[in-house]
Amino acid sequence: MARVFVITGPSGVGKGTLIRGLIERIDGLQLSVSATTRAPRPGESDGVDYHFLTREEFDRRVAAGDFVEHADYAGRSYGTLRSELEDRVAAGVPVVLEIEVQGARQVRAAMPEAVQVFIAPPSLEALRTRLIGRGTDDAGEVERRLKVAEQELTAQPEFGHVVINDRLDDALDALTAIVAGELG
Repeated sequence: MARVFVITGPSGVGKGTLIRGLIERIDGLQLSVSATTRAPRPGESDGVDYHFLTREEFDRRVAAGDFVEHADYAGRSYGTLRSELEDRVAAGVPVVLEIEVQGARQVRAAMPEAVQVFIAPPSLEALRTRLIGRGTDDAGEVERRLKVAEQELTAQPEFGHVVINDRLDDALDALTAIVAGELG
């Protein structure tokens, strides 16, 4: 069976950047595209960055059991479609899930063999700076995300691996070592 890698951590910690670097470094590793009810950000494409669903469609698919995991985060819903994961795993392809802490807990319960990695910021203030710097959220949204992040950071001990994203190159090296080690 192909390995499943769950990469989680607070919003703005750099999960997406690290995962893009990881996929460039490890041949055959694929990202599972999550579904969300949030609107696309500039430059994002449906089916590539996320499956952008209406609230009604998301809720219908939850009721139909189409998600391996789903969670609400900062007023929006996110989830991993069962088909996204099962198709790749069945084909022997190692898969990365970029998900929130709530969803990571659901995957851990359903798939205890999944490798779980928590990406942490060097500090809450560094995370604030990153969230403001990316310019995708208004001040209220940044504050909502920081409140959630404070709670999520307490979950670090639940995860088999923790990577501090202080310097991108160092964090990417650490994440690559974890994944490469698990793939053998």
